[in-house]
Amino acid sequence: MESALRPVLVIGFAVLLTLVVGWTVDRSLRAADQRHPETPLWGLLRRCRLPLQVVVCTAMLRAGYRATRMWPAHAGAIGQALVLVLIAASAWLVVRVAAAAIDSSYARYAATSRDVPKIRRLRTQLTLIQRSFTAVVGVIAVASMLFTFPEMRTVGASVLASAGIIGIVAGVAAQSTLSNLFAGLQIAFGDMVRIGDTVVVDGEWGEVEEITLTYLSVRTWDERRITMPVSYFTSKPFENWSRGDPRMTGTVFFHLDHAVPVDAMRKRLLEILEQTAEWDHRAWGLVVIDTTPTTVQLRALLTARDASDIFNLRCIVREQLIDWLRCEHPYALPRISTAAAPGRHEDREREASPMPNPEHLGPGPGPQ
Repeated sequence: MESALRPVLVIGFAVLLTLVVGWTVDRSLRAADQRHPETPLWGLLRRCRLPLQVVVCTAMLRAGYRATRMWPAHAGAIGQALVLVLIAASAWLVVRVAAAAIDSSYARYAATSRDVPKIRRLRTQLTLIQRSFTAVVGVIAVASMLFTFPEMRTVGASVLASAGIIGIVAGVAAQSTLSNLFAGLQIAFGDMVRIGDTVVVDGEWGEVEEITLTYLSVRTWDERRITMPVSYFTSKPFENWSRGDPRMTGTVFFHLDHAVPVDAMRKRLLEILEQTAEWDHRAWGLVVIDTTPTTVQLRALLTARDASDIFNLRCIVREQLIDWLRCEHPYALPRISTAAAPGRHEDREREASPMPNPEHLGPGPGPQ
């Protein structure tokens, strides 16, 4: 009877203690969150309740397993399994706590700062730091789990002795991976590109959606995702429209007839800009920049707060000016001339008509 109750008591006590610890920690964090609403750290730490309970429960079972005297033939294997679960749960808990601290730091800075480029830069750096920390913790946890096996301890000395050769071979084999890894760290702390930046890469315009230690994802205007290695941004030139001042200057070109009323079109352009919310009132203009035998080329210059506004503003100006020309000055639109040039027809008739013979002309006027 005692041998049957002992495992039930040990397991029940471990589960009960786990539930009590989880409930106590959750209540404490909730109270701290209510006392300090200015920081979201305590609320974010509540996400660590599940890994904490797994750690407590596994530790209690590992400590009291031998007292249960269950399956003595498999005691070593069960104890080894509990140790592996304890190491994995501890790594999970550490990663959750670090993520809560990082998210809290970013949330507090984003709530108090009005500098959007600095906010995006901090977000990029913290994201890469968090992923690097997660990778390091994962490697340490896997190594710790492996070294719990006696066989791994035996070969540990030989592994460390050959670490130099293995490192050289791995460095040559994973050269591209390591270059992307260092490029990711360079992007994070060199402030070359940040999450949320508007970039142009390989002729594609889009917004940086995700940055990892090895690749970067750009979401284009038509909802496509372009994934490329981060080493691309450290080895090739690209356009970053969000770096520094996001304000932009745009142009709209028109090919029109020589009879276009430039002054009236310039006034109409100013009216359109004043009625448009995308224009930032910094600069505008309309000038004739080129001429051909059939048309003249006009350039409308306008400014906006960012790349998205400048694109919309160019579309609005182009549409409304063409509609204004079509309704008010249709003669200014370019057209293909099919009629002969003025004066050319008379020249051809004069060339085709015979010249008068001087002999058939009468005597000229003489003195009377």
